[in-house]
Amino acid sequence: MCSLIFTLLLLQLLLPVSSLAGTSCFSTLKPRAHLDGDAMIAGFIPLYTLGADRSNSDASGHEETKPFIFKNYQFVLALAFAVEEINKNPDLLYNWTLGFETYDIESGAWTTFQNPFICLFGKYKIPNYSCKNDRKAIAVLTGPSGIISAKIGTMLELYKFPQLTFGPFQHDLTDHNKFPALYQMASKDTSMATAMVSLLLHFRWNWVGLLTLQNDDGLWILPELKAEMAKNRVCVAFDIAIPNHVVSFIFKIMARYNQMNKSSANVLIIYGDNESFVHLIMCIEKYLIKGKVFIMNSQWDLTMKRRYFILGSLHVPLIFSYHRPDVSGFTDFVKAVNPSKYPEDFFLARLNCPNDASLDWLPRQVFDITMSADSYNIYNAVYAVAQAFHEMLLHQTEVQTMGNRKGMVPSPAQLHLFLKHIQFHNPAGDEVILGEQRKLEAEYDIVNIWNFPEGLQLEVKIGKFSSCTLHGHQMSLFQDTVQWAIESIEPPHSVCSESCGPGFRKSPQEENAACCFDCIPCSENEMANMTDMEQCVKCPDHQFANTGGNKCLLRAASFLAYGEPLGIALACMALGSSTLTAVVLGVFVKYQNTPIVKANNQALSYILLISLIFCFLCSLLYIGRPNTVTCILQQTTFGVAFTVAVSTVLAKTVTVVLAFKVTSPGRKMRWLLASGAPNFIIPICILIQVTLCGLWLWISPPFIDTDVHSEHGHLIILCNKGSLTAFYCVLGYLGSLALASFSVAFLARNLPDTFNEAKFLTFSMLVFCSVWLTFLPVYHSAKGKLMVAVEIFSILASSAGLLGCIFAPKCYIILVRPERNVLHGFRGKTHTGRNTSS
Repeated sequence: MCSLIFTLLLLQLLLPVSSLAGTSCFSTLKPRAHLDGDAMIAGFIPLYTLGADRSNSDASGHEETKPFIFKNYQFVLALAFAVEEINKNPDLLYNWTLGFETYDIESGAWTTFQNPFICLFGKYKIPNYSCKNDRKAIAVLTGPSGIISAKIGTMLELYKFPQLTFGPFQHDLTDHNKFPALYQMASKDTSMATAMVSLLLHFRWNWVGLLTLQNDDGLWILPELKAEMAKNRVCVAFDIAIPNHVVSFIFKIMARYNQMNKSSANVLIIYGDNESFVHLIMCIEKYLIKGKVFIMNSQWDLTMKRRYFILGSLHVPLIFSYHRPDVSGFTDFVKAVNPSKYPEDFFLARLNCPNDASLDWLPRQVFDITMSADSYNIYNAVYAVAQAFHEMLLHQTEVQTMGNRKGMVPSPAQLHLFLKHIQFHNPAGDEVILGEQRKLEAEYDIVNIWNFPEGLQLEVKIGKFSSCTLHGHQMSLFQDTVQWAIESIEPPHSVCSESCGPGFRKSPQEENAACCFDCIPCSENEMANMTDMEQCVKCPDHQFANTGGNKCLLRAASFLAYGEPLGIALACMALGSSTLTAVVLGVFVKYQNTPIVKANNQALSYILLISLIFCFLCSLLYIGRPNTVTCILQQTTFGVAFTVAVSTVLAKTVTVVLAFKVTSPGRKMRWLLASGAPNFIIPICILIQVTLCGLWLWISPPFIDTDVHSEHGHLIILCNKGSLTAFYCVLGYLGSLALASFSVAFLARNLPDTFNEAKFLTFSMLVFCSVWLTFLPVYHSAKGKLMVAVEIFSILASSAGLLGCIFAPKCYIILVRPERNVLHGFRGKTHTGRNTSS
């Protein structure tokens, strides 16, 4: 396969571009185009197929058999048009006229200098000798090849000829030490990299290949392109630097064949000059690279015949050509040109032998009458010479060194002194500056080639790029006019990895370019609402990410409300329990004169029942939408109410113990019971708890808080304890009171008495401690509204435990077994106990 491709490539190089049969009408003409004038401009233009070395042949012997480059003849016409336009202007050169003489230039080692020597000195085999006594050439035009311009430039510098190149801007020609008298008419290409990358960004191509030459221009453009691409996150799929030698080029392409064709990069940036690639562009398209978009600079020659092209080529060329205005009159001038008007134009006779023939008759794919970019540079070059000549004439008239001596043609060296400072506006309105430091940036037309069978093609302008406009508005493009590949109306994709859609973020692949990545779904409560996001964005606390992860939705406010089942159940339990406690209190008040009520410290029982009512009711502060007042009242009311309840239980327990200790023989603690010392337990305990609550409110009071993690899509509003340490101090203080009550009651559980409640107090404290010990782990494991529900349930359960364990047996005796609520039973048992003990 490789050998077959190599054979095809070599055969392609040998195919002729075009040729004309020999005719007799121009066989006697010199191979030049000539228009006489007082001062002459010499032009050296490649008009035949490059590469033919005829160093041993006669200069004019075989012109009719050489393949002719039709489009390059427009350079000669542009030169003639500019010269005639200047000569018609009496205000520019006064009574002087310009003329021109153009010769073909070849790329052979010695034949490159053949016609320049003949034109400038009359002979080419004897250097440094001139047989032309009337030498009138004051400037030389060369181009469009930078290589040939550089070769001729070394010779022209020896003889101090100003050299104006009309080809694309070449960075290797900017060396003023090597080419001090060389002027490039083209605008600077420093914005080319920006223009090409802007086109990539427009079509969202971020994975491209680079094909450049191993010359000064290639060494300049490559880092410029890579820097601009890196700045805009466009990656290089492959980078191939092509040698200038043809055979080396072929082997280089073959070595990278698979890499180019199998790469997912469907866009290839090609930066080179026509001189280097003219023989190989057809080979690249026809045999090697399939289905790619070619983004090229204006130096490519795409007007050569390509018979293998079919309608809708597999390749899409997008070309950046120099923008140029329409030069008035040029098209009409070309249509009017014929051999009878320019009898000394050998090349015109070659193109159009009949004297009355018109170039307008030629097909447009063979010869285009619209002024090209290189022809426009020639037009500006001629005007630059005329302007410099004009300034020189004015200067010499002022110093009276020349006067009206028209026969003395100024030397090229004299003209050079004025050319370097020339700056003017041409008739088309464009500003022309020859100084490289002051030269303007180029503006580009973006051209798409519409290809048709048998080499027919149409250049369609699809956009424009100007670096002078504001950033973001530098490029305008009409995408609908682009002719894409076969059966495609959409631009191709050229990416290493497909874009990450909304809801995903990019994750770079290790050891790959930045454009190669994986798409990772956004984490919980994060979203990505655009494509190719580097990081997902966390939703605000009052919002949450939807299931697709591409937008944030407003959270619904949530709290333990009275309207929901759990809130209704807890509220009913609190109200029912408080009502039951009030009923018990009523029973005790009604039966206050009965022995069982009197025997268990009537006042402490009332205090305990009232405190339990508040304990049940304080749970209602936890239900409903929290606010600052309820958040503060929740903890303080809970702490104080339960402190009253538990301290009352402690007082009752101490009273029972003291009652039995004091009534025993030989005890000396009667004064404690008589003085009512147990009753001081309650206010002392309350004072301590109030102090703790006051410190809590002063240091870090409870406040309204939100919980966004417990329930998806909900914003739970709850009360934050403020200081967990203070909360646990309050709870720990209650626990210490309960433990003290439990200990004292446990010691008094076996004291004999009909109405001795020490056992019930012991059991009530056991229930109370069990509830709150269970509360701690459950509370910490619960989330959101469940935390509030757990705290309410603990309050209700511990309060119910006190109510049930202490007062349920008494109510049973009072209401169900009233026969046991008598004093004699108590006394009988007391006496029996004393007799037994004695």
